Amino acid sequence: MEVIYEDNHLIVVNKRSGDIVQGDKTGDSPLSEVVKQYLKQKYNKPGNVYLGVVHRLDRPTSGIVLFAKTSKALPRLNKLFSEGKAKKIYWAVVKTAPEKESGTLEHWLVRNPKQNKSYAHTKQVPDSKKAILSYSIRKKLDSYLLLEINLKTGRHHQIRAQLAAIGCYIKGDLKYGAQRSNKNGGIHLHARSLELEHPVKKEIMTFTAQPPKDPVWDAC
Repeated sequence: MEVIYEDNHLIVVNKRSGDIVQGDKTGDSPLSEVVKQYLKQKYNKPGNVYLGVVHRLDRPTSGIVLFAKTSKALPRLNKLFSEGKAKKIYWAVVKTAPEKESGTLEHWLVRNPKQNKSYAHTKQVPDSKKAILSYSIRKKLDSYLLLEINLKTGRHHQIRAQLAAIGCYIKGDLKYGAQRSNKNGGIHLHARSLELEHPVKKEIMTFTAQPPKDPVWDAC
């Protein structure tokens, strides 16, 4: 496990593609438990270790995940995320270029729990939630493009659904229209950086995570 930052109140890790942040019906060991074990061993703590899950990343996505180490920090961090005061930057590798070099996407997303998928609509429909992101082309490779995405809202599968809606399928993301899967089962979507106010120190902090090692990410 790669720890990016740690202090008395928070710990930030670089999630691997394939890891789940919090336990689910698969029964697989979640990242939250791995972090708890890390803290337990590092500080030789008896009994249970407190760890609060602040936000999640999709299982096939890699990158920054922040956890609260204290009950004081958790509600403050939750508030920052719910009020949109945590600035989240993602990198996405796509096959097809968007029409414009940069722009803002606004959709209304409807989540289908049975399919574990969200569908993007251009106008408000029943049970939909507004989703906003801005993007820019960061780099052009031989066969792919690297998009940098500033996530304005935090909806279920938001980046995957919105990019699919404009025909920019993320490399490896079969669920949202990619032609082929990646060998490791992951997708080329990475939570690159996170900027927010520290819940206790009140300082602005920025965390950055390196993408996984593979030829495409290396080229980015």
